[in-house]
Amino acid sequence: MTTIAWQINGYRDYALDAGIYVAGSAIQWLKNGLGLIQSAGETESLAMSVPDNGGVYFVPAFSGLAAPYWDEYARGAMLGLTAGTTKAHIVRALMEGIAYQVCDNAATMEKDVGSKISVMRVDGGMVADKFLMQFQSDILGIPVEIPEISECTALGAAYLGALGTGHLDNLQSCREYWRRAAVYEPSMSEDQRKSLLHQWRRAVERSRSWIEN
Repeated sequence: MTTIAWQINGYRDYALDAGIYVAGSAIQWLKNGLGLIQSAGETESLAMSVPDNGGVYFVPAFSGLAAPYWDEYARGAMLGLTAGTTKAHIVRALMEGIAYQVCDNAATMEKDVGSKISVMRVDGGMVADKFLMQFQSDILGIPVEIPEISECTALGAAYLGALGTGHLDNLQSCREYWRRAAVYEPSMSEDQRKSLLHQWRRAVERSRSWIEN
């Protein structure tokens, strides 16, 4: 979706906004809905306690799928379950599902703008999850950068306030204040990345149009 990023002195900048209905709320579902975890902080250690997802894929379409599918009739799906599936596999599959959604949207944005994304800067509470950040980098195939101040929405509003009051001169001044705290580099092979994305998209197709209209 195209959205207004900001307007300064009558000049308006636009941005691409990828709508994802379920991300952090899926972790709350693990805690409050299923009781598989006691706190969000457990997801990292659980996901890293198994070598892979055990063939499990989780599509968090609790209220349909947003961009790039826009399917209001899709519903959540967990596929690939076997007798060997554990709590750790389910948690890992859910975390991977968040990263897959970002990857789908990043690929769509690249097509829209006609250029490749070379690095992804992330923010919010989920940047604390080292497994998710590494997997996000792996599945995108590009570095993922973590800022020193993770609440970038509030920080951006503060920057705009500083611009409006004259405490900052221009947008370039805002960029100079950004500081990187950590970076995750991709370590996954291209064949593995393609295989995982292929299975993810198979899972998505099975979740789509589940509600008959």
